Amino acid sequence: MSESVPQRIARLRGEIERHNYQYHTLDDPLITDAEFDAMFRELQALEIQYPSLTTPDSPTQRVGAAPRLSFTKVVHRSPMLSLNNAFNEEELRAFDVRTRETLGVAEVEYSVEPKFDGLAVTLTYRDGVFVQGATRGDGEVGEDVTQNLRTVRNIPLRLDSGRLAKPIPFIEIRGEVLMFKVDFIALNRQQADKGDKLFANPRNAAAGSLRQLNSQITSSRHLSFLAYGAGGVEGFILPDTHAEQLECLQKLSIPVPQERRVVSGPDGLLAYYREIGELRNKLPYEIDGVVYKVNNISQQTRLGYVSRAPRFALAHKFPAEEALTIVLDIEVQVGRTGALTPVARLAPVFVGGVTVTNATLHNEEEMRRKDIRIGDTVSVRRAGDVIPEVARVLLERRPVDTYEFKMPQVCPVCGAHVTKQPDEAIWRCSGGLFCPAQRKQAVLHFASRRALDIEGLGEKLVDQLVAQQWVHTPADLYKLNLRALAQLERMGEKSAQNLLDAIENSKQTTLARFIYALGIRNVGEATAKELARHFATLDNFISADETRLQLVPDIGPVVAQSIATFFSEPHNIEVIAQLRATGVRWPEQAEMAVQLLPLNANIFVLTGTLASMSRDEAKSRLETLGARVTGSVSQKTDYVVAGAEAGTKLSKARELNIAVLDEQQFLQLLNKNKMPAASN
Repeated sequence: MSESVPQRIARLRGEIERHNYQYHTLDDPLITDAEFDAMFRELQALEIQYPSLTTPDSPTQRVGAAPRLSFTKVVHRSPMLSLNNAFNEEELRAFDVRTRETLGVAEVEYSVEPKFDGLAVTLTYRDGVFVQGATRGDGEVGEDVTQNLRTVRNIPLRLDSGRLAKPIPFIEIRGEVLMFKVDFIALNRQQADKGDKLFANPRNAAAGSLRQLNSQITSSRHLSFLAYGAGGVEGFILPDTHAEQLECLQKLSIPVPQERRVVSGPDGLLAYYREIGELRNKLPYEIDGVVYKVNNISQQTRLGYVSRAPRFALAHKFPAEEALTIVLDIEVQVGRTGALTPVARLAPVFVGGVTVTNATLHNEEEMRRKDIRIGDTVSVRRAGDVIPEVARVLLERRPVDTYEFKMPQVCPVCGAHVTKQPDEAIWRCSGGLFCPAQRKQAVLHFASRRALDIEGLGEKLVDQLVAQQWVHTPADLYKLNLRALAQLERMGEKSAQNLLDAIENSKQTTLARFIYALGIRNVGEATAKELARHFATLDNFISADETRLQLVPDIGPVVAQSIATFFSEPHNIEVIAQLRATGVRWPEQAEMAVQLLPLNANIFVLTGTLASMSRDEAKSRLETLGARVTGSVSQKTDYVVAGAEAGTKLSKARELNIAVLDEQQFLQLLNKNKMPAASN
């Protein structure tokens, strides 16, 4: 009996996906390219003839789509966390000791795998069909790159559940998109042939390719995917070890690293580390270390998390790579805060996976300590995404005509005087926000995602706005108009209107974001939140002297002095006044006197798993009520909130006779105060 059209289409799709898996994942093709192309063309022809039979999971739908205006946000079902790092054997063994002591066992079994140097993503499948893909983003919220991920050849658009006992209704798979070394070399060769800019390394090439607004460009780049675990599952029970879960993913035709192992104890971890280190240059993709995970899932749950990382996993980084080159010149860069940083201009050298032409010398004292001179032969070091630095000078190769570099007495950008505090090693430009170098960076920082979040205001556009002298301070952003913006390079009226809409939307923010956006030296995002919580109003914050500032948790003399110095500059106060005059504002509830917050000055510690909310949500709710949430139990702790599988923190709280709240008591506390969850 001959096949019906739907049957033929279904069979072709199954065969094509099987051969995609053999070719892209297993690197073991079963048919020739010509045979594969013939099947693909037949499927394309049938779908054109019968468009109603075309489905999103068809292999023909991997082709790129038209450009998108922007990426939509995706809130992760559970946070995509970072890993704590180890750089030597001592730190590895300390991790194993902590793990064994917490679990109360003599030896721990670990699942180990290479640490990919790629871009973390999550893939969501419903009823076996790939429905959404997103970047890691900030761990809580990523970007929807579904269309681009569809073009990655080794990501199955439909899971192969035939080798499992039953289909999986829902599964979220996490891993990394990367570019294999051979594909990276080919891509840069194409870029060079076209006269386009070369990519620095495979990771940057992969990240840039995946975040293209035009998925046709992504489709033209040879990206790959490797999974490192499952982020969540429904209607199916995954195996109870990490290694078996990876085996399960492989049965679904999800690509996983072939170099994974299961080992026991610290000696097993070290043996694997050395094995992969020897294989590193032979692997088809770049890695910067290995990852150790407690293999037993129930033990992982018992170990839990600390801050933004799991306690049950560790990344063991490889030593930084070094290479020799020559210092051609030394120049000075002026940073966002006015810091003058000497930078060595180097003869190009390949190190740590990239071609390096510049290396930071950090500051004048460091440059003098290492005795780095123009004309020296130096060893340049780079590890992962760390900025390249000059590790040492080869004095035995020093020519007679080398000479020392002297720091300038005026800013090389604006001509203002440079100053250095007696207790500092860094020279700083006194031009403040008027220095063009600081101006650009100040505006970029102000508009960044964790600050005022002005989407579309990138570096090239800021360069134009500053060059046109339309923007001298962040307050000038709110004075831009459509007619002028539309005349800028690569803008147009529609893009200009989108930018103006984003600027207008940024006016509604939070006090913490606004403080962070000001770019005060030594005030990061976490510090800004503490300042906003403590002072409650901007006026209170501005008027605080160094003594009052040091009453804020974790703020010492250095940070207090930075803040006081910032507000002592009249032009900074003027810019803030201009920003408020343009309509930049935050919710009224943030203006309540801090002493009126119900849990003001109370210190909480969270442990275990809460059924009703994530730990981040619980922390946010507490902070909105004025509480401070810390990661460890001490005599200063007022309450410990203990969820399921609470660990050593609960035991320590009982030892110290600290009040312990179970989940029901915690919810009663929140409901009693009836405060909404914080938005920042």
